[in-house]
Amino acid sequence: MMNKLSDWLPTTNKEVKLRKWEELDVILFSGDAYVDHPSFGPAVIGRILESYGLRVAIIPQPSVNDDLQDFTKMGKPRLFFAATGGCMDPMVSNYTASKRRRDKDAYTPNGDKGFRPDYATSVYSKILKEKFPDVPVLIGGIEASLRRVTHYDYWSDKLLPSILETSKADMLVYGMGEQPLREIVELLQKGVPFSSLTNIKQTAVLIDKNEKIPVINEWDDVTINSHEACLKDKKTFASNFKVIEQESNKLKARRILQDIGDNKLVINPPFPTMTEDEIDASFELPYTRMPHPKYNKRGPIPAYEMIKFSINIHRGCFGGCSFCTISAHQGKFIASRSQESILKEVDTVANMPDFKGYLSDIGGPSANMYKMKGKVQAICDKCVAPSCINPVICSNLDTSHKPLTKLYQAVDNHPKIKKSFIGSGIRHDMLVPEFNKNADPKELDDYTKEVMTKHVSGRLKVAPEHTSDPVLKLMRKPSFKYFHKFKERFDKINIKEKLNLQLIPYFISSHPASEVEDMANLAAETKDMGFQLEQVQGFTPTPMTVATVIYYSGYHPYTLKPTKTPKTKKEREDQHRFFFWYKKENKDWIRNTLNKVGRQDLLKVLLPENNSWRKSKGKPARDTFDETITEKKPPRRSNKYKNRRKKR
Repeated sequence: MMNKLSDWLPTTNKEVKLRKWEELDVILFSGDAYVDHPSFGPAVIGRILESYGLRVAIIPQPSVNDDLQDFTKMGKPRLFFAATGGCMDPMVSNYTASKRRRDKDAYTPNGDKGFRPDYATSVYSKILKEKFPDVPVLIGGIEASLRRVTHYDYWSDKLLPSILETSKADMLVYGMGEQPLREIVELLQKGVPFSSLTNIKQTAVLIDKNEKIPVINEWDDVTINSHEACLKDKKTFASNFKVIEQESNKLKARRILQDIGDNKLVINPPFPTMTEDEIDASFELPYTRMPHPKYNKRGPIPAYEMIKFSINIHRGCFGGCSFCTISAHQGKFIASRSQESILKEVDTVANMPDFKGYLSDIGGPSANMYKMKGKVQAICDKCVAPSCINPVICSNLDTSHKPLTKLYQAVDNHPKIKKSFIGSGIRHDMLVPEFNKNADPKELDDYTKEVMTKHVSGRLKVAPEHTSDPVLKLMRKPSFKYFHKFKERFDKINIKEKLNLQLIPYFISSHPASEVEDMANLAAETKDMGFQLEQVQGFTPTPMTVATVIYYSGYHPYTLKPTKTPKTKKEREDQHRFFFWYKKENKDWIRNTLNKVGRQDLLKVLLPENNSWRKSKGKPARDTFDETITEKKPPRRSNKYKNRRKKR
C-alpha cells in the first residue's frame, strides 16, 4: 500500500491544510531529518502527542543562518513549542573525540553536514523565546536529558549550568518522554496554566530562588552543591555526581534541588519503568517507518538505512558503565516489549516492498537484556547501585536468556524471514558461568550457540573495552579474564559447528585511569590472542557519566580520590599508537617508550626479532565510532600474562 503525504506528521503549512486543520496544538523542532520510525525520538514524541488527540507539526532541521522564517512560518501553537537536538547530542554528532568537525551527519539526507547547529536545543529554544516570548517552550531528547544539571562540556572545555538556564526554555523532560508528556497534556487540556506545571515527574524547571517549593508528601528532597560552588572547586562538582546518578537510577528517587544564580533548579523524580503495555503502545503507533517524502531527491539518510530493517525489543541498560550515557537517559531498569508486539512489527517489516528477507538487528541498548529484572521487587525498590552486574551480578537479578532465545526462534519462524541478525552489542560477560554464577550454564551455552549458528554473519562483536583490571574496575566492567573464558566457549562452538566465525573485541583508548603501560599490555595481550586492531574508539567525555566527571575534575565522584586521566593531545595520541604496534612508523617509539619504563617483557611480545606481523592492511589510527577490528591468525591461549601484568 502506498503512503499518502498526509500519513506523515505535517512539516509545512500546505501539509497542515491537507489535514484540514485550522490550528496547531504543538510544533516540534528537531535537529534530525524527519524519519517517521520508532527508533527516532522526534518521531516518537510527535506520534505520542498525536495519540493524545493533539494536532502536531514537526519542523526538522530548521535553518538558523537566514531570516529564521522556519521558526515563524507555522505561527503560534495553542499549547507549546517543543525542541530537541535530535537522536544524538549535536556535539557528538558534529565532532569526533579529537574535536575535529565530522565529514558526515548520519541523521541528514546524503549524510550532508551543516544542517544541525552546535548545541541545537539551546539554539532553537532561544530563537523561539525571542520570537514568541509568551509561548511556553518544552525541551527534551538526549541533549537536554544529559545536560539537565551542572555539567562539563568537553567541546568548549567549560563547566556549564543546566541547559534550562542556557536555553531559556520553560520546562525540560528528561529520559524517554511518553509518561511525562501524557501528564503534561492531560493537565493542559484541563486548563492548568503551563507555568503551574512544576510537580510533574521526570521533568525539570527553573524557579526563582526565593519562591516556595511545593511540598509533595511522597517525595523527599536532596540539595546538591550550587552551580557557582562547582565553578569554584572541581572536587565540589565531582561530589554532586554520586547523588545525581543514584537518584536517576532509583525506583523511589528524591527531588533534586540546585541553586543557579538567582534561580533554583528543580529536578523531579522519574516515573516508574514503563510497563509492557505502555512500551508496546508506543511502538505500535501509526509510523510510516520511512523518511518524509521531502527527502526523496536529496539522498538516503544513513542512520535510517542502518536501522531500516531492525527491531528494537527493549529499553534501558543495567550495565552502568562509567563511560556510557544509556542508563542516565533510559534508566537501568529494563522495559521489555511483549513477544506479540515484536512479532507484529516483524510482520510489518517483512511486508515492506523492498524487504529482502534479512533483519539487520533484533536488539536494544544491549542485545541480551530482554525480559531481565529483579526476582524480588522489594529488593530493587531499595537499591541505589548504578549497576546490577558490577562488581558482581546481583543475586536478585534474573538473567535468564530463555525468553530471548525463544523470541529469536519465533522471529525466524516467520515465512518471509530468511535470517535475523544480532547487530546490537552482546554482554559477553553475562554468558560466562564463572561470572554469571546464578545462571544455568547450559542455558547460557544454548543462547550463545543460537546466536553464533543463526544470527551472525562472519563476525560476533563484543566489548571487553580494556585489559587492565584497574581500568576495567573504574569502567564498571568485569576482569579481562572473563573475555578469555568467553573466547574459550566461542572457540569450542566455532569448531564444533564448523562456523569459521571471527570474534571482534572493541576497546577504548585514553579512558580515565588508563596509563601508557596499560595500553602496551592491551596491545601485547590482544596480539597474543591473535587480534590485530585496525580502528579503535577514543574516549569522548560526554555529560552525565562518571568518566567525564573524572576527566574534568580529576576526582572519582564516589570516593573523591584523585584519579589520573590522559588529557593532552600527545597523551591521547600515545595511547592510540599502542593499538597499531605493527605499523613501521610506530615501532621505534614503542621500543623507546617501553625501554624507558622498564617493560622489556612487553617489548619482546610486541616487537620480537622475528616479527611475522610486519605486513598489515590496517588503516591509519583515528578516533572513530565505527570501529573495525580484524583477527589475523588462529587464536592461541597463553598463561604468561598472569605474571606479566603490571602489579598495582
